[in-house]
Amino acid sequence: MSSIAVPQSDTGPRWYSGLNPQHWRILTASFLGWVFDGYESYALFIVMPFVLQSMLTVDQLTNRAMWAGIAISLTLLGWGIGGLVGGVMADYVGRKRMMIFSVLFYAIFTGLTAFATNFWAFCFLRFITGIAMGSEWSTGVALLAETWPNKARPKGAGFLQSGFGFGTLIAALVWLMLSETKPLGPDTWRLVFVVGALPAFFCLYIRRAVNESEKWLDAVRKQRWAATEDGAPDAPHSAKRPFTLTEIFREPESRKRTLLAFVLSLTTTVGWWAISSWLPEYAASMARAAGIANPGQWGLRAALLYTGGAVVAYLLSGFVADAIGRRKYLFFTYLGALATTVMTYWWTTSLDGLLWAAFVNGFFTLGCAYSWMAIYPVELFTSSVRATAAAFIFNASRMIAWIFPILAGSMIHTFGSIPRAALTLGSIYLIGLVVPWFMPETRGKPLPE
Repeated sequence: MSSIAVPQSDTGPRWYSGLNPQHWRILTASFLGWVFDGYESYALFIVMPFVLQSMLTVDQLTNRAMWAGIAISLTLLGWGIGGLVGGVMADYVGRKRMMIFSVLFYAIFTGLTAFATNFWAFCFLRFITGIAMGSEWSTGVALLAETWPNKARPKGAGFLQSGFGFGTLIAALVWLMLSETKPLGPDTWRLVFVVGALPAFFCLYIRRAVNESEKWLDAVRKQRWAATEDGAPDAPHSAKRPFTLTEIFREPESRKRTLLAFVLSLTTTVGWWAISSWLPEYAASMARAAGIANPGQWGLRAALLYTGGAVVAYLLSGFVADAIGRRKYLFFTYLGALATTVMTYWWTTSLDGLLWAAFVNGFFTLGCAYSWMAIYPVELFTSSVRATAAAFIFNASRMIAWIFPILAGSMIHTFGSIPRAALTLGSIYLIGLVVPWFMPETRGKPLPE
């Protein structure tokens, strides 16, 4: 389908003035891709105890946390690699084409996960699925940012990011239904991955209705290779395009923005994968200690409320970031994440209290802490490197953070409890109270060209 130039007008009394069907198709396509990624990511946490029970020996099951950490970490590592490569490729072959490729391969390998015969085959398929998943986000974020009007862009980015929350919510609901009926007995967990593969194919049809970004095409045609508006005078004047991943580090201003945003992304990623991802297991362990029948249901309830809090934050994020500015939004995000980590794992002593804490924790550690990555990085870089920069900021942190689920699992085993490990690792949120003030404020400004 041919490309079109989507109007970038800021006129109109309301934020959604000027949005046309093409804008909404772009949001829908990007949103659905992120829904599937959210489903796939959280499904892994939910079914992990049953996967381990099915594939590990009795001796191996004595250290469940470590084996679970290995599977989660390999998924995260694949996600980081795939996201970085996919973002770079999106700046060369286009946003639309990379979205189609990523969804197709994601669907294939998610479905194949259901047929894994042993733990290491399962981990290998998780790694490959992670590679495919990682490619989808940065392309969708870049495409939406480059086609939506400036006034509506942060809101649209927040709506896009909410797809991950809705995906995790769907995963929890699917497992809730399957766990009640158990159609495959102990192997019912396999059906979660079958379900995860099915809707991804429908996304391919939506991609056919989405046009390529005219901003990206124009930057390539005019050979505008600078990474930021400040770097334009120093940009290479050559028909040969510089490697985008190198370009975001060549200019001093671009390098500063990239590294500071990366540090914040690492803070978010370590906090979520190494701390909040253990919340369902923590709820289940509290239920077991209280002698409650079917403790796993408490884990599911905590997961649903945690995700519900995140979805609320996603939907509000664009409005809040526009109201108070990007730097204040980041500061209050990490302040809330730090406070709610303490509240969840230290102050809360009852199951009912934990469920309320899970909602608030999800609002900050998943919702707010991830939504800024869809809103802010695209405003820091030009169209020729936008997907690369967003992908690096979002995914390179996973190249480091992938080890933390293993570390957290080992710490839980050593400390003897999830709260002690969570509170130790939760101190990383202190970084987010300092870094935002060294970054530029982009509220109300158009995208760099």
